[in-house]
Amino acid sequence: MLDLRFVRENSEVVKQNIMNKFQNSKLPLVDEVIALDKESRETKQKADGLRANRNKFSKQIGALMGQGKKEEAEEMKKRVTAAAEELSSLEAREEELQDEIKKRMMIIPNIIDTSVPIGKDDSQNVEIEKFGEPVVPNFDVPYHADIMSKFNGLDLDGARKVAGNGFYYLMGDIARLHSAIITYARDFMINKGFTYCIPPFMIRSDVVTGVMSFAEMDSMMYKIEGEDLYLIGTSEHSMIGKFIDTIISEDSLPQALTSYSPCFRKEKGAHGIEERGVYRIHQFEKQEMVVVCKPEESKEWFEKMWKYTVELFRSLDIPVRTLECCSGDLADLKVKSIDVEAWSPRQKKYFEIGSCSNLGDAQARRLKIRVSGENGKYFAHTLNNTVVAPPRMLIAFLENNLNEDGTINIPKALQQYMGGMTKIQ
Repeated sequence: MLDLRFVRENSEVVKQNIMNKFQNSKLPLVDEVIALDKESRETKQKADGLRANRNKFSKQIGALMGQGKKEEAEEMKKRVTAAAEELSSLEAREEELQDEIKKRMMIIPNIIDTSVPIGKDDSQNVEIEKFGEPVVPNFDVPYHADIMSKFNGLDLDGARKVAGNGFYYLMGDIARLHSAIITYARDFMINKGFTYCIPPFMIRSDVVTGVMSFAEMDSMMYKIEGEDLYLIGTSEHSMIGKFIDTIISEDSLPQALTSYSPCFRKEKGAHGIEERGVYRIHQFEKQEMVVVCKPEESKEWFEKMWKYTVELFRSLDIPVRTLECCSGDLADLKVKSIDVEAWSPRQKKYFEIGSCSNLGDAQARRLKIRVSGENGKYFAHTLNNTVVAPPRMLIAFLENNLNEDGTINIPKALQQYMGGMTKIQ
């Protein structure tokens, strides 16, 4: 959410940003907010005047009563009563106006960084760099679900009977590999200086609306019936929510946290052929990284965070590339975002396995996450990034470490988490 004063003083900048994100239907919101804000300030000024008069009149009534001027005191009381009724009406209007302003401000997109390329959708994202040599082996790489099934490692039919489409059982060495990757990712981030955390897997609605846009909430979140609780779509939601309505000492920043959680997503929309198996599912596990920092440090942290994901994937012999998300592909709260994609030897193309985002002070402003420093209080900046998100990460791992004889290589970094195995037979 933007600063109201910024919108008031930079309306054309805000409108241009909306157009850069190809959300022209939101343009009227800017003028509506400015008009409502003007009325709100005028209403407050009038209400403040009435409050001041009420206090003045109350003192005068006491003085008049003390002087025995009962009739004049009664007349003054009538004026106070009339003013009180008008004040009550103004205060109700103040509250209405603030609600209307907030409703609109919550859907005006954040100002994107000047380095973000302008584009309508993800087809116009820009490749930045490739890491590792993408290899297409001289044998056919099976579909990931078939690789897993060969090791008796995947049961979609059983899961379908239990929970429906979009769920799965992982079994045996494939399940062990899944857990090994998560554990390795945890230790990898701890070694980078991040504090490990296991957060709540459900959050209240005020946290949900603090960390994401309404559109994202509707397409992603599962609501717990009869409760003010939602299942998290990523542990970032809980992790940022941890700081809701707090004042953080500047000396304690940055807060660098890495968290494990299961994640639950509706995954609304059409599912194509590459979304069979365990690519697009309703339940998965994830290792996340979250940083809360000073505004002047967020760009530096952004660069560090996506590079950590690249480093981890390369340590597992998986070629990756980074893409700069264009303006139209950025969620409304994001200032800048980079996707990390892994090479798929079977598809002969890259596919998304994580995303690193700088949200500026948007989440902090919504959740009232403030920093207390030498020069007073200010809103923190928040960032998040996927470390790994199996079982999607398993797809990249299996395809890039598969041998022609059907065995799967275990890279050195992962062997200690697999009981010393060098291959899955």
